[in-house]
Amino acid sequence: MPSFDTVCEADVVEVKNAVENTAKEIGTRFDFKGTSAAIELKDKDITLIGDSDFQLQQIDDILRNKLAKRNVDVRFLDKGDVQKMGGDKVKQVVKVREGIATEDAKKIQRLIKDSKLKVQAAIQGESVRVTGAKRDDLQAAMALIRKDMTDLPLTFDNFRD
Repeated sequence: MPSFDTVCEADVVEVKNAVENTAKEIGTRFDFKGTSAAIELKDKDITLIGDSDFQLQQIDDILRNKLAKRNVDVRFLDKGDVQKMGGDKVKQVVKVREGIATEDAKKIQRLIKDSKLKVQAAIQGESVRVTGAKRDDLQAAMALIRKDMTDLPLTFDNFRD
């Protein structure tokens, strides 16, 4: 029975490379000289450190440009609140989204069920498996998910015939 998995996973290697390139650009840019501007990656958390909110925004813009150049969707990033550190430093934690949240998985499942396509959707952990009898129905389900779930950077894996 043909099937595919709908997942939400960023390319971790490309994210790491984008963070490293951002750190390199911060080190060479004139407007960041003599400031505490920095960027760090630990597990799935990117920490932006700067002297002001404006500087954090500049670092974020650089990071988003580097991610876009590496074909990583910026919708994977969940910005946290700006927090005060000691002195006049501020930091912001940006989480890299991994997996589909339960409520979003239920939306995908409901969307497929309401579409009257001859496919079934089953939630499996942090992914949604879609199975059907015909390959054309599965491709129609992919198109439907892409069209209606625009707020999530979804990819389709494990397409089996």
